[in-house]
Amino acid sequence: LSSPSGLTHESHKKDVEQVYLRCSEGSIEWMYPTGALIVNLRPNTSPASYKHLTVCIKPFKDSAGANIYLEKTGELKLLVRDGDRNPSKVYCFGYDQGGLFIEATPQQDISRKITGFQYELMSRGIASDLHTVSAPCRPCSDTEVLLAVCTSDFVIRGSIQDVTNQAEEQESVIHVGVNKLYRQKSKVFQLTGESGNWRGQIKTLLECGVKPGDGDFLFTGRMHFGEARLGCAPRFKDFQRMYKEAKDKGLNPCEIGPD
Repeated sequence: LSSPSGLTHESHKKDVEQVYLRCSEGSIEWMYPTGALIVNLRPNTSPASYKHLTVCIKPFKDSAGANIYLEKTGELKLLVRDGDRNPSKVYCFGYDQGGLFIEATPQQDISRKITGFQYELMSRGIASDLHTVSAPCRPCSDTEVLLAVCTSDFVIRGSIQDVTNQAEEQESVIHVGVNKLYRQKSKVFQLTGESGNWRGQIKTLLECGVKPGDGDFLFTGRMHFGEARLGCAPRFKDFQRMYKEAKDKGLNPCEIGPD
C-alpha cells in the first residue's frame, strides 16, 4: 500500500511526484491530490519478462480528485476520468504500453478528495482468461477444462445454491455449496458454522445468465482483486468423462482425483 499526500507540497501545485511499486499486487491511495503522480511498477522479476505482463487497475468506489492516464514517451491516454462511477470496472493494459500518470483535477477543497485504486500484474495468458473479449460466456472445450484443472487458482466440485444478480455492476454472484475442495489459492471457500458445510461465492458476467440448477459442477477460475472469478465450469459428470478419456490416452496434463 502506497499513500502519498498532496498536502506535503500544497504550495507547489505543478509538482510531479514519483512512486515506485515493487509488489505484483497491491493498492495506492493518493490523499488530497495536487499536481501529478507518476506510478512506476517495477516488479521483482527479470526485465526480460516485462513484455509478457499485463497490468490491471480497479479504482476504489469513492476515488475522486484526479484523472488517471496511460503514459508512454510523453503521450497520454485517458484511462479513468475523475468522477466516473463504475464500481466493478477494471482497466487492463500491457506493461509495455506505458506507465500510469495521475493528474489532480482543480478542486476548491482538496481535503475531501482521495484518489485510489487496486492494481495487479499478471502474465498475459492469465489476463486473457479473465477478460475474454470475443466470447466470455462460451463453454470450454475438453482441452481447456483439463488445462484449467491444472492451472486455476481454485478447483472445486460443488452445486449452485443460489445466484444473485447485481445489475449495477453487470455481474452475477454464484453461491456455491462445496462437495469437494481440490485446490484454492485464497480462503474464498470456507466451512460455515452451523451446518459444517463448505461454501463460497464466485463472480461472473451478468450476460452469461447463470441460474440455479440441479447437479454438481466442476468450478474452476482465478482470483482477481480478492474475488473468485469463474473460468471453466462443466457439469461434473462431463468432467469425469473427459478426464477418463484423456487419462486412458495418457493425455491428461495433470493428475486430480475425479471422484
